[in-house]
Amino acid sequence: MDKYDLVIKNGMVVDVKDGDIKNVNIGINGNKIITLTKHNIFGKIELDAEGLLVSPGFIDVHGHIDGHLECGKLSALQGVTTTIGGNCGGGPLNIKDFFYKQDKDGFIINQAQLIGHSFTLRETVGINNPYISANRDQINKMSDILKKSFEDGAIGLSFGIEYAPGSSKEEILLLSKIAKEYNKVVPIHTNVNLPRDLTSLKDAIEISKKTGAHVLISHFVYQYGTGIISEALDLVDDARKHGLKVSVDSGMYSAFSTFIGSTIYDESYIKKFGWKISDMLVATGKYKGEHLTKKTYDELRTYGKDESVICFAGVEEEIYEALKKEYVMLSSDTGPSPSGKTSEGHPQNAGTFPRFFRKMVRERQELSIMEAIKKCTIIPARTFGLKGKGVIREGEDADIVIFDINKICDKAKFPDKGEPDAKPEGIPYVIVNGQIVVKNSNIVNDVRSGKCIKDFPACNI
Repeated sequence: MDKYDLVIKNGMVVDVKDGDIKNVNIGINGNKIITLTKHNIFGKIELDAEGLLVSPGFIDVHGHIDGHLECGKLSALQGVTTTIGGNCGGGPLNIKDFFYKQDKDGFIINQAQLIGHSFTLRETVGINNPYISANRDQINKMSDILKKSFEDGAIGLSFGIEYAPGSSKEEILLLSKIAKEYNKVVPIHTNVNLPRDLTSLKDAIEISKKTGAHVLISHFVYQYGTGIISEALDLVDDARKHGLKVSVDSGMYSAFSTFIGSTIYDESYIKKFGWKISDMLVATGKYKGEHLTKKTYDELRTYGKDESVICFAGVEEEIYEALKKEYVMLSSDTGPSPSGKTSEGHPQNAGTFPRFFRKMVRERQELSIMEAIKKCTIIPARTFGLKGKGVIREGEDADIVIFDINKICDKAKFPDKGEPDAKPEGIPYVIVNGQIVVKNSNIVNDVRSGKCIKDFPACNI
């Protein structure tokens, strides 16, 4: 009688392709799903999933983990088995070296990487002022680096235009055309330049129209969940109706976080949007959990530019309006604190995915279980062309999350209310490439079964 490396028994297996839930047993050998069967099977390790959902592992399309292990653990505890890093124009420059080191040392979940423009490429070619445009020579140099990054396996090109508002349309369009040539996705943190203004979204959609590139609008609620979400979604609907490749990701919080030294926290920017300094919460460092004063704002802007600050500027109800759209994928915007401590930062790092299922499925009943799981699995996999991911089928990768839809719950809090890294409940098992990385809702020490996902071009362009 065959004996598998790992068997999951008695669970309710979510088939996102057929759109149904099946009571079958799963047999896994190595990193692959070998069988789905109603027959009794045996394994060297057996997990009893009776009463639990057995889902494809969640794919977080917008993160900033970039190899940070402790941050990766917070994602694994939420059921995330694959993260896409290098967002908002940042991340590592040398993709090949990053992949080599991560696969050599091992990581807890799978990682795909974008190559960033607004920090990574621009700073590499000598642009340190976010308010100036690249010249022709600098654009050519960025183009060469971009092509090399794609050839080394980068999954796409990311822009953080709000962090580099001086970026010219010329440099953005030219680099986006290269992404299109390589068939890569272009995630964009748009430059929301004025309150209630949708010009930035129109500009992002125009990139897809002019270049043919697949544009992904990043953390949509953070950008437009300020009273204009309906109008913003209408623009995306219209673009998609006219055949443009425009996708959206969005999170579960209305208060965004970024580093205090960024352009977003310039005094002129704050004044323009009518924000109050007292509505900004320090998430890291010696003032963690304190709301900003003029004195601490000035101090951090001068001496603590990397510290994270949370701005309470959004409308909570618009979170749910965005995520009801069938094409909107869930994302966390997770990333490590400057100190690397998980006890600092935004609760999105530890709470996004369980909060989504608690709020959208169980409490508000705005999405079915199937609709919600698709947003975290097959839709992201198809958007980025992640082979073997996002489904539970024979021959596919054994990335699986087992959870209780009646108990799944976020516990992470904003740093003035509790612990930002409090682990969720209701997710007893997470499996990455056939290895159990979360057991009884705890990280399994020293298991590093995550792999780098290298997206090589089909041919030389």
